[in-house]
Amino acid sequence: MRVCDLAFRLQAPFEGDGELEIQRALAVEEAGASDLAFAAGRKGVAMAAASAAGCLIVDDAFPAGRTLIRVKDPRTAFAMALMMLYPAKKFGAGVHGSAVVAASATLGDGIFIGPHAVIGERAVIGAGAVIGAGCFVGDDVEIGAGSLLHPRVTIYDGVRVGERAVLHSGVVLGADGFGFVRIGDAYQKFPQVGTVEVGDDCEIGANSTVDRAALGVTKLGNGVKLDNMVHIGHNCRIEDDVVIAAQTGMSGGCVIEAGAVIGGQVGMGDKVRVESGAVLGSGSGVLTSKIVRGGTTYWGTPARPLKEYLRQLAHVANLPELVARVKELEKRAT
Repeated sequence: MRVCDLAFRLQAPFEGDGELEIQRALAVEEAGASDLAFAAGRKGVAMAAASAAGCLIVDDAFPAGRTLIRVKDPRTAFAMALMMLYPAKKFGAGVHGSAVVAASATLGDGIFIGPHAVIGERAVIGAGAVIGAGCFVGDDVEIGAGSLLHPRVTIYDGVRVGERAVLHSGVVLGADGFGFVRIGDAYQKFPQVGTVEVGDDCEIGANSTVDRAALGVTKLGNGVKLDNMVHIGHNCRIEDDVVIAAQTGMSGGCVIEAGAVIGGQVGMGDKVRVESGAVLGSGSGVLTSKIVRGGTTYWGTPARPLKEYLRQLAHVANLPELVARVKELEKRAT
């Protein structure tokens, strides 16, 4: 794609060689004469000044003198450029001959069902959806229009997935929640008879799991983004536009309010509530029934406000000096 064409599609002005053909997009320190990169932040701008990139996406403050596309937010514009340079794979409509589709299933217009996929009884697949190779879609499942299931996704019976959802390989929706009751000397299963609902425009990373509710619904709102290897326990409610990073796990009944950000490897006990706009730092642990207040960053185990955590961390760092002083005082006292 030529620089001038890319700038036109970004609705942004360009400077320099508009006829330059962009072959790839790379990090600014790796880009060459036919590559696109972007410059954002003090460090990024400094690296861009020495970069061999053929074209840079920059803001208005970046010095002139080379081929540039100027925008207000270089990072966002670069993300849009990536979608133009690397368009999503197109799937032709049709059902592969090795797929197994129940006669009672309803298939929308323009869908693709890949090799060895299984579509259960009374399942409804919306228009333009893609069901990748080896996927299992159970009975009474609903998949919204335009959704993409990468290979080997498993969706248990009765689960509902909204429109334009993206489910990566290994995702499991609707497996039983971890519910058991103690009867005598043994644990007996508490039947998990609820379901899972996933909203519109959600993306769920590889090998992530969302358990069905014991009763009622485990629910993901619109625009929720789960990284790889995230576990959502039974009866959790994840509200709109929540972002959860890899290897986070939450026990049953947790509520994550709209716009919250959860870092990687966070662990949550039962019935935790994370209020809207809160941030939980990576590796935090939240005890059962605790509330993480909105608009605040929490860190540590047990999780506490960041300022408090850093203050306590500083005290811990001073412990060796304190121990030495105590030992010296003990010597003087004897």
